[in-house]
Amino acid sequence: MGFSNYKDIGEVLQEFQITYTEANFMEETEFSIPDYFREDLVFMMREAVVDNSEFAVCENLIYPVLKEVWKSYYTKFVLWSHKSLTYDQNICGFPEYILAKRSPLGKFVFEKPYFLLVEAKQDKFDEGWAQCLAEMVAAQKLNNELKVTIFGIVSNGKGWEFGKLEKRNFMHHQGLYAIQEIDRLFAMINYVFQQCEVQLNELVVA
Repeated sequence: MGFSNYKDIGEVLQEFQITYTEANFMEETEFSIPDYFREDLVFMMREAVVDNSEFAVCENLIYPVLKEVWKSYYTKFVLWSHKSLTYDQNICGFPEYILAKRSPLGKFVFEKPYFLLVEAKQDKFDEGWAQCLAEMVAAQKLNNELKVTIFGIVSNGKGWEFGKLEKRNFMHHQGLYAIQEIDRLFAMINYVFQQCEVQLNELVVA
């Protein structure tokens, strides 16, 4: 079934026989945020209606943050928006955002996914993680099952949570990171991008 049909993370864990744990595995990896981005974010949060719909949250809060970090990694990865992700008829759909390997054939060719972001619609983070984990399972299978650690992010724009799927183990990072703590948030997202790059480089060497 489609990713959006998953509402309970326990259902996903049971269906795919995945073990759930919680730990502080993320590391803040410093990222230099341009002044123009800080100023624009402050302006948008103060003057714009940034969260009146799911689309507004994605366009005004989530995508700008991801895009700013992705700019430092664009030679290795493409950041896809609402791109179809399909392993089989049971796990398929359209994640809000996917970070995938940049194909040697160019930016229009979709390669192996490394992390996925799901919007916590109506602030329902539990449902967001059920959907995100199903997407992470699909991404893992597309990467030939167990060789790559898949990262996941669930966000309502103002709060961000992180997790990773490694083999048959899903680890949920403890803590919610607020967009108001912009330096810490960027450092966490930068860590995810950096870990994806490390894995990509290791696979190239292998």
